[in-house]
Amino acid sequence: MTLINVLVVDDSAFMRKMITEILTEDGRFHVVGSAVHGVDGVNKVKKLQPDVVTMDVQMPKLDGLGALKQIMDENPVPVIMLSSETKQGADYTIQAISTGAVDFITKPSGAISLDIKKVEQEICDKVYTAATVKVHKKINHAEEHKPIEAIQKPLTMPVPPALSTKRLLAIGTSTGGPRALQKVITALPKDIRVPIAVVQHMPPGFTASLAERLNQISKVAVKEAEHGELMKKGTVYIAPGGYHMEVKSSGTALIVSLNQQSPDNGHRPSVNTLFRSLCALRNYQIVTCVLTGMGNDGTLGLKELKKANAHVLSLAETEETAIVYGMPKSIVKEGLADYQVPLNQMASQLSNLVNK
Repeated sequence: MTLINVLVVDDSAFMRKMITEILTEDGRFHVVGSAVHGVDGVNKVKKLQPDVVTMDVQMPKLDGLGALKQIMDENPVPVIMLSSETKQGADYTIQAISTGAVDFITKPSGAISLDIKKVEQEICDKVYTAATVKVHKKINHAEEHKPIEAIQKPLTMPVPPALSTKRLLAIGTSTGGPRALQKVITALPKDIRVPIAVVQHMPPGFTASLAERLNQISKVAVKEAEHGELMKKGTVYIAPGGYHMEVKSSGTALIVSLNQQSPDNGHRPSVNTLFRSLCALRNYQIVTCVLTGMGNDGTLGLKELKKANAHVLSLAETEETAIVYGMPKSIVKEGLADYQVPLNQMASQLSNLVNK
């Protein structure tokens, strides 16, 4: 078996030692070296050419975000960020993911986590997944202008007049999602005529930073969802980390419902839970969108939703643009995708479908 070469970048000698031990004991990895700060990390990426880098967010001389930017510009390689659960740590992490990091791991108890072993399986799984990712994917010119591909239904799917003004957009994503969401949500027009529900797999504390960042750079309003709030057209509601999000009807309005019931297949929030909740909405046309992500969350929920509502259109991101082609692939494999769409076309196609 070919081992995955990893570079560990952290200013704490203890953390470098522990992460190295965790990866080495797993058996799938070879730690080719370590770096004590961002400048050292950038130089050793050039010298050692690792398959994956684990990068601390907050370091002296050059922090993880600055080092990541240089690595992505000069020697692109999959990077996993390690962050604390502080507000500043969360903000830096969201910026890092948007800049090009594949994923992140939350240190259980701050910058120097003596209990880092608590997340050893997560470290190994995410580093292993990162090794399969192609960083800085670029869509060629032909792909940019390729028409949307109809999988099962024509693009001009007939919609009964009674449903023409009652619509909802629901988006699910996981690994690579913050970058994909930034690409899609920032390109949505201000006058989009639907509320938008989003489930992004993230732990508590990080979804608020994601929502804040997207709200600052988007034409539409973006916020972390709150229990019981009325959903407004032209607003994106992101499920809080650690909570399932459901959409329920209240008279002629839609409201957000949050709960902390058991994780669905390991996920809370869960795309399956969101999609299942939409089964109870009557006289709505629902557009679903599944973006990059590991696993198959969303497939079972979408299957139930399509059985319950004949007016569901489902879009899946194409393999060419997905950071991790797991969740979209599962949708396509099960015959649930009406369209496969490259990421750079997703916003315009979603807008066309919900604003027509």
